Amino acid sequence: MAETGKSGGQENRGLKLVVPLDASGIEGFKPEQRVKVLVVGGEAKPRSVSVELDGKGAGEASFAFARPPGAVQIIVGPEGATDDELQALQTLRVDISQRQWADTANLKLPPLRISPYYWWWWLRWCRTFVIRGRVVCANGSPVPGAKVCAYDVDRWFIWCNTQLVGCSTTDVNGVFELRFRWCCGWWPWWWWRQRIWQVDPFLARQVGDVLRRAPDLRLSPAGGNQPSLAVFKGILGEQGMALNRPLSPTSVNTLEQVRTSLLQKLPASAELERLRIWPWWPWWPWWDCTPDIIFKVTQDCLTPGTVIVDEGCNNTRWDIPNPLSVTLIANDKACCLPQCHDPTGKPCPDGECVVIERICSDPITDIGGNPGAAAAPAGYLHPGAVAPGAADYNGDRPFAGVIPLEKNFNDMLNVDYLEVEQSPDGVTWSPLPTGAAVDFTRLWMETVGFTTGTVAFPFTVKLDAGAVAHTVVESREHSEATGGLGGWNANRFWLVNRDLVVPLDSTKFTDGTYQFRVVGWQIGGGGELVNRKVLPVCGTEKENKLILTFDNQVQDPMTHDPSHNCGGGIHVCTQEPDTAIIQVRVNGTPVGACKTVDSSAGTLEIDFQAHDTDGHLAVYSLIATYGVNQAVNLLNRPGSTVTALVAGIQTGWKAAAPANVDGTYGVALSQGAVAPLWSGGTFRLTAPLNEAFPIPCCYQLELRAWKRTIVGGASGIGFGCDHGYAHNNLSEFTIGVGVCPPQKG
Repeated sequence: MAETGKSGGQENRGLKLVVPLDASGIEGFKPEQRVKVLVVGGEAKPRSVSVELDGKGAGEASFAFARPPGAVQIIVGPEGATDDELQALQTLRVDISQRQWADTANLKLPPLRISPYYWWWWLRWCRTFVIRGRVVCANGSPVPGAKVCAYDVDRWFIWCNTQLVGCSTTDVNGVFELRFRWCCGWWPWWWWRQRIWQVDPFLARQVGDVLRRAPDLRLSPAGGNQPSLAVFKGILGEQGMALNRPLSPTSVNTLEQVRTSLLQKLPASAELERLRIWPWWPWWPWWDCTPDIIFKVTQDCLTPGTVIVDEGCNNTRWDIPNPLSVTLIANDKACCLPQCHDPTGKPCPDGECVVIERICSDPITDIGGNPGAAAAPAGYLHPGAVAPGAADYNGDRPFAGVIPLEKNFNDMLNVDYLEVEQSPDGVTWSPLPTGAAVDFTRLWMETVGFTTGTVAFPFTVKLDAGAVAHTVVESREHSEATGGLGGWNANRFWLVNRDLVVPLDSTKFTDGTYQFRVVGWQIGGGGELVNRKVLPVCGTEKENKLILTFDNQVQDPMTHDPSHNCGGGIHVCTQEPDTAIIQVRVNGTPVGACKTVDSSAGTLEIDFQAHDTDGHLAVYSLIATYGVNQAVNLLNRPGSTVTALVAGIQTGWKAAAPANVDGTYGVALSQGAVAPLWSGGTFRLTAPLNEAFPIPCCYQLELRAWKRTIVGGASGIGFGCDHGYAHNNLSEFTIGVGVCPPQKG
């Protein structure tokens, strides 16, 4: 409760306390800010007075009491601090005892001198920081309606804590501004009370890498998410301190003493010092007057509260400037507002035309046979910087599942309904197979309150003027013109599926390469389809056309080799791809599964199959796992060789695997293969026994193979594609080496 005295005082009858202030000892004093005087303790409620000092640094605060307040404390600090914050700051304090009220009803204290030390800190203790920025998707499209929260970060050894400093919401352009007050100079007990700690894996790895330089040093277990000196018990011993209890405000005063002892024993590390990890970096966080910031961003789009930016302690921006400007890149779970991406930089053209721009979020200029892409191999994606048709394990990728086709940002004019046609050769065109066009929903967001809603866009059968049936879907533009989106509601915009033309279910086609085109229709007076037009590519007279290659995985235990033991939760009943460990031999002698061999020197041979009937194999791996989380990559042992066993098939193994697969995998592209068909085949691995099995143990051989196929599907109302290797297979085989005498048979 704020009062005023001479600075605007309250003159009640009863007891009166006068607190003179004197800042005359500050050289070059200027009354740049008001001062807050707080009275706490005793029988009275806490109350504060705001005092304006004159040009000589003089001022006075007064408080009236109806009855003696008892022992109280006077706290003086910057006006910008709240009453609660002022009690938590290490600032100017004076105690008044109950006896001082014994002989007077008007108690006037000697002037409280404000030293240069306090005045300097008061100008800095509580400041307002500003953070401005944007949240965008990887392609630069803005993320609207996202909640951006900033957190201050503190670290102590392998523990990290975060404190929320403020949140803001992005506008339609993905822009946000966040303002927050930041104070420093806390009492350690108050600062500690605001923190929630947890062990941080990144910090633990960084510290672990350094401590491995001194193998004789042994840390004790962390024992939980609360920081504790107990982890250093094995290094320091007791040292007269309670090392078994969690770190607390009562123990922080000993930290510098402990730090000095630890630095004499721990390896030096400029990296940990740069990362501000105690004990390599001193630790007084309650005096940190500039925040260290990370961000967490959520968006209520497809799923409320979806995390689209989640920075950890390793992403900390230390000692941020004021203001701070940032651009936050959202993950693939974000709902982005589409924007025009005309390659010439011109506005995207509106008209009775269409530009199919993205397939599975990939530009069609990366898919062979389409405008801007190489002619061959037709319908395959060539991601990244790899030239179309180049010999790369991740190139020439076909599609599977439900594939979203999206157009450019432009608006179509005079197009009420859309129909998609398909052709095997680009000459003969026909309707899509039944079920190939998947119904979808568009989601809108409102800029006022960022509420959302949906509009369904089902594929329906309509007749043309000649009574011929066509499977069509209403265009977004026609929906808007006839009441969709609230009838051109200026406060609403489409957020999800704005430019989706059709989610195409590739499972309704036989595997192969197809061409597609979009046909526009208008609605006649009787509701019939009229004015059919194969839409041209915007800005040209060429008809639109799209080429895609499909390769869906079929699981078929009937035609699968029964010796591969599929369907048991490990090996998939499919030949797309198929794996098998055909035979294992040691020194030329076959070894059955679960059998054991002597660990003496010799040669290991493994005949195995990694094959795809459609010729879209990407990579395979062959490892031996053992012990506690140990593994041997059998393909890259110094003495390992891999040879193809079947002649005349596109088989082989590229010993120099691409750098981005880290030499771990066999690449199913031989010198004899012709892109895009890389089938793999049957192979023989030969390796020294002691390199393959380094210690006596039971080993699990694990053979995995992956196809290059991009697999699409739906997630709620959204459609996306898995660019990993969703179509894969695994075979396992167990062998004991040196654990007991060889078994017979």
